[in-house]
Amino acid sequence: MTFEAWTVFTLFWVVFVTTPGPNAVNCINNGMNLGMRKAMVGVLAILTQASLFLLLSALGVTALIAASPTAFTVAKLLGAAFLIYLGVRGWIQARKPVTVEERPAKSIYLRALAIATINPKSVAGYLAAFSQFVQPDVPIWDQMVVIVPTALTLTALSYTGFTGLGAGLGRAALGAVFNVWVRRIMGLCFIVYGVLLGSAATPSRG
Repeated sequence: MTFEAWTVFTLFWVVFVTTPGPNAVNCINNGMNLGMRKAMVGVLAILTQASLFLLLSALGVTALIAASPTAFTVAKLLGAAFLIYLGVRGWIQARKPVTVEERPAKSIYLRALAIATINPKSVAGYLAAFSQFVQPDVPIWDQMVVIVPTALTLTALSYTGFTGLGAGLGRAALGAVFNVWVRRIMGLCFIVYGVLLGSAATPSRG
């Protein structure tokens, strides 16, 4: 992965993990109800999910590249379309109130893992990232050496920040993070990235 490609990937991942979604709501809620130390178990669960998705995405994209360039292109377009869909939905739903549930501390890891795993934003983001940034003519695991530490570090920083926001500001944090215009801007970011990813040329095999 070239430095330019890594830079673009990093910028994409920053937007991906800082855009408020189910994981962010969960982290804020954990911080408010459990305190910073206990709530960090939820961040660990998100990192577990991220590691699994990174591995599965790498294997899946490698298989697509080997099997069919057309399938690779279709996967890229589907990922881009889903990002656009999430962005449009986020814009439309920006005025709807965000609600979260309280839960016992002992269930935080499994609950956070479940939320992260079934989150459609995760599926779209990993598919879009790997279908766009992975280079078919470079061994996938050589690229993973760069991608995995970058993705996990940014993911940890982002959701630790959301957790800290919940712990430090209490219930007022929801109003700050889910302000209508903030949510609309984040939705617009997804739309823009979806358009950019969908219109970019599919990497060649060399």
